[in-house]
Amino acid sequence: MNLLLFIAAGLMCVAGALGVVLAKQPVHQVLATVFNFLGLAILFLSLSAEFMAVIQMIVYGGAVMILFLFVIALLTARKDPMERDAGKLTGQYVAGWSIGGAVALMLAVVGLVGKASDKAMPAVDFEKFGTVYTFGRELLTTHVLAFEVVAFVLMVAVIGVVILVGRQKA
Repeated sequence: MNLLLFIAAGLMCVAGALGVVLAKQPVHQVLATVFNFLGLAILFLSLSAEFMAVIQMIVYGGAVMILFLFVIALLTARKDPMERDAGKLTGQYVAGWSIGGAVALMLAVVGLVGKASDKAMPAVDFEKFGTVYTFGRELLTTHVLAFEVVAFVLMVAVIGVVILVGRQKA
C-alpha cells in the first residue's frame, strides 16, 4: 500500500511539474503548482512527517500560491491587451530544449553508469523526524541562509510587481 501511495504521489508531482511547464495561462500554471505541492505533501505523509505535509500545504499551497495569484492579477490588470508575438522567444525555445535534453542525458548516464557510494547513510531517528522541533532547528540553524535568501527574493518580487503596476504610460 505504501509503495502504491508513493508511486501515485510521484506521478502527481511529475504531472504537476509538466502542467507548470506546458500550461499556456498563468492561472493554470499556478493550479498545476498547487497540484505538485499536494503530491509533495502526500510524499511527506508517506515518510510519517505529518508536520512537514501540513506546512507544505499551508505555506506553499496556500500563502505562496495566493501571492502568485495576486501578482498575476496585478500584472494583467491593465486595460490594453498584452502583446502576443511568437517570434520573440524562438532562440530561447531551442536553447531550453537543448539544455533540458542535455540534463536528461546526463541523468541517464549517471543512473546507468554511476556506482553507489561506499559511505553508509547516517541513521535516521524516526522519533524526531518531521517534528516541529527538528524542522525549526534545521531551518534556523543549518539552513538559515537559504531561508533568508528566499525571503529576500520574495520581497524583491513583490516590490518589483508594485513598481511595474505603478508605472503609467507616458
